Amino acid sequence: MKRGRAFMAQKGGRNTRTETPASHDVARSNGAQGALQGALAVQMAEAPAGALHAEEAASAHSFPPRSRDLSYLRAVIDRRLGLLVPPPASHPAVLHAAMRHILLAPGKRLRPLLAMAAAIQLDASEHAALDFGCALEMIHASSLIVDDLPSMDDAAMRRSQPTTHVQYGEDVAVLAAIALLSRAFGVAAAAPAVPEPVRLDAVSILSLAVGSLGLCGGQYDDLRPSTGRSLAATEDVNRRKTGVLFSAAVEIAGRVAGADEAQFAHLRAVAGHVGRAYQILDDILDASSSAAALGKDVGKDAHKVTVIASLGAPRARKLLAEHLAGALSASKELGPNKDGQEPLRDFMDAAFGELMGPLAL
Repeated sequence: MKRGRAFMAQKGGRNTRTETPASHDVARSNGAQGALQGALAVQMAEAPAGALHAEEAASAHSFPPRSRDLSYLRAVIDRRLGLLVPPPASHPAVLHAAMRHILLAPGKRLRPLLAMAAAIQLDASEHAALDFGCALEMIHASSLIVDDLPSMDDAAMRRSQPTTHVQYGEDVAVLAAIALLSRAFGVAAAAPAVPEPVRLDAVSILSLAVGSLGLCGGQYDDLRPSTGRSLAATEDVNRRKTGVLFSAAVEIAGRVAGADEAQFAHLRAVAGHVGRAYQILDDILDASSSAAALGKDVGKDAHKVTVIASLGAPRARKLLAEHLAGALSASKELGPNKDGQEPLRDFMDAAFGELMGPLAL
């Protein structure tokens, strides 16, 4: 058994194999991408040279899907999200249905999972971080709606269903994105059983993550790549358009747990590496897999400045592996919780699946 793999079974006597309809849906949604990641892991370990090919990824279905060790937390997150947004029958029903369309579609829930895993590793209750994690997921869902708009990436499919503007119209999609973003701040401000200073800090962290120095600024630069942009500049765009929500997750978890400066430094290192690794992986899959496999449009980055465009696929895979190793090292430096568990390692397994194989201790 890998380090930290037992943490959900030991935490409060919970069974990591608890199965719910929500966890089944998420497992189905994640299975195809987990298989693609399995193929990529083998390429990283055994054949670092050469380009990725869709047919190679498609042959990877012999690999198991993502780790399901966090299935219990995923189910908790899904149930809570459904309670935190208005029911679809309440007026205006179409707007509420549009909000729930993307938010409650089966997804990876990585940002709330990271917040809760970090809190547990710091010996805080995962429930104290739950609503903050849900606020992060609402912000993420809002950003997906905006990213998919015709004026942005003009995507037709997201999470194996029509994008929000395709399903409900562009006007409703814009309103749904604004409504989810607004709701996220309200959820964070009212998080139960959390001291008021922590809630205020969380709102401030989320505000900075969304604004012109975070998601909005990153999306702006992503849509308007400058000629000859350096790798460092590209990674900074990735940090703002993707990494900021991972960073916000650990910043808030650290405040929930009362982390010291040394612990915050390790948390930030984990989040920094995870955000960069996840964007590189997303770019690789966008260039190498199919819409049917990923549940979303592919090829949207063909004319953008990405790490793959800057380095080529083999070197991008090597950089991905380096970031994964860096995240694991930072988690190890943070140390296990009082029960000897390392839930951040389980989060890495959930986020990157078989890519963690070559890095297993």
